[in-house]
Amino acid sequence: MVTVLDRTNGAARPRHPEKAHRPETERLKKPDWIRVRAPGSPVWRETQDIVRANKLVTVCEEAGCPNIGECWSKKHATFMILGDTCTRACAFCNVRTGLPEAVDAGEPQRVAEAVAKLGLHHVVITSVDRDDLADGGARHFADVIRAIRAVSPGTTIEVLTPDFLRKDGALEIVVEARPDVFNHNLECVPSLYLTVRPGARYFHSIRLLQRVKELDPTMFTKSGIMVGLGEERNEVLQLMDDLRTADVDFLTIGQYLQPTSRHHKVERFVTPDEFKAYETVAFAKKFLMVSSSPLTRSSHHAGEDFAKLVAARAAKLGGLPAAAE
Repeated sequence: MVTVLDRTNGAARPRHPEKAHRPETERLKKPDWIRVRAPGSPVWRETQDIVRANKLVTVCEEAGCPNIGECWSKKHATFMILGDTCTRACAFCNVRTGLPEAVDAGEPQRVAEAVAKLGLHHVVITSVDRDDLADGGARHFADVIRAIRAVSPGTTIEVLTPDFLRKDGALEIVVEARPDVFNHNLECVPSLYLTVRPGARYFHSIRLLQRVKELDPTMFTKSGIMVGLGEERNEVLQLMDDLRTADVDFLTIGQYLQPTSRHHKVERFVTPDEFKAYETVAFAKKFLMVSSSPLTRSSHHAGEDFAKLVAARAAKLGGLPAAAE
């Protein structure tokens, strides 16, 4: 039996109480192409020290991202605002579930200070779901964006938001704060929502991304999915079409990795050649930017990818071919 515990002030509590009674599943052995180096370089530790000193939460740690060693060794951290506890219980996610604490009004300034200390040219800000808040945390997102702009005006900002389900006016608050990229992940194909994302609604998320473009046609939009959860190839291709219908610019596709034996099972490891094929199809469907590989994550190489995204739009508007990868 496996029960993941967190320790806060010396007291142990289940990290995923909703998964405690789920049956354990056999975990597939990772193939060679999914392996990464363990973190621990001097720059990695410097990044960790800045995160700790500013009392911040990162999705890199909370979600158990496999790329943390690489990213933190470049001082690239993705900040997770609005606390470390999510109100939802997605079957794939490693972030703890429960009743969140009150919103920390000092967090926007601390995030801004950390961005400046890390010298980030591009930063990704994400959050837990906060269904307990009237605006889903939208105003806090806007406060963080404004705080970063005040301290680091040259830093481009990418937000990775919840779906703001049943939170009228929340999306408008975030878009009005003008992040450079608005990201909202679909996470998986619609047929898997009932088991993988029971608290979310696929077509609401599609509509959310479409609405961003209606509010601000110049804002870049982005979405990502995991594969290896049991989807069919044709379902992924249909999802691409749904995103293009919503005029989404950037698609990321990565391999799902099972955090514990009580999380949703990895049905298979998708090969690098299959990821490359998805990338080829997505570009053919006219996404401006596509990142598709086993270790692709929403914030992995986000700064470099943003530069490519800007160049791709400029080439499209100018009628010139984008630079080949």
